[in-house]
Amino acid sequence: MDDRAAFYNQPRFIAADPISVPHRFTRRQDIEIAGFFSAILAWGRRTTIINNANRLMAWMDEAPYEFITRHEETDLKRFLSFAHRTFNATDLLYFLHFLKAHFAQNDSLETAFLPLETESQDITPHLIHFHRYFFSIEHPQRTLKHVATPLRNSACKRLCMFLRWMVRQDEGKVDFGLWKHISPAQLICPLDVHVAGVARRLGLLDNEKSNWQNARALTAQLRLLDPEDPVKYDFALFGLGAEEKMS
Repeated sequence: MDDRAAFYNQPRFIAADPISVPHRFTRRQDIEIAGFFSAILAWGRRTTIINNANRLMAWMDEAPYEFITRHEETDLKRFLSFAHRTFNATDLLYFLHFLKAHFAQNDSLETAFLPLETESQDITPHLIHFHRYFFSIEHPQRTLKHVATPLRNSACKRLCMFLRWMVRQDEGKVDFGLWKHISPAQLICPLDVHVAGVARRLGLLDNEKSNWQNARALTAQLRLLDPEDPVKYDFALFGLGAEEKMS
């Protein structure tokens, strides 16, 4: 596991992964916004995810923070044709609305993930808080399905991946490590069917269900290998599944 994690946790990993989109930016808020959209769209073919996330960045004039904070209603017309699988323009417009409201009061997206009580073993309360906060203003009912929460026993794979990008200290290789109020030790491994399949074959899980219970169980096993940085093994599990077809 250490060998495969080190092999895939390298800059060469970036180009073919959705994390390549936020890596195009240097401003903290641009990275956060580009990373958030790239993670939210991260299901399906990676090339399609990257293309659609880059299309959003182009529509935001390659300056997502400036666009989010300064756009007018007329600037939103360009987004009306957007669709990525079941994520459509209705959902996208609400995401833009939420981000504008959030950044009007906050300098970083990190605060959206910080519950009042932040002393916890893992990010369970952070994700629950984010879901409640994200939908605390008037929202389309259909958009609820695009932001997961542990309260529904969802694996929350895309949000866990986004938090890995923002939190994990990576010595400039892949992840950004921008956020300091969540510890890398608290992160939960992003779990999809491929990672779950590899984990089961390695004896780290006893089934292949992609849910919050298994995401926490897998991460507990990974903490035995590295309690301070358990989610570095996401690189190993993903690589063994997607590249080496172990799943």
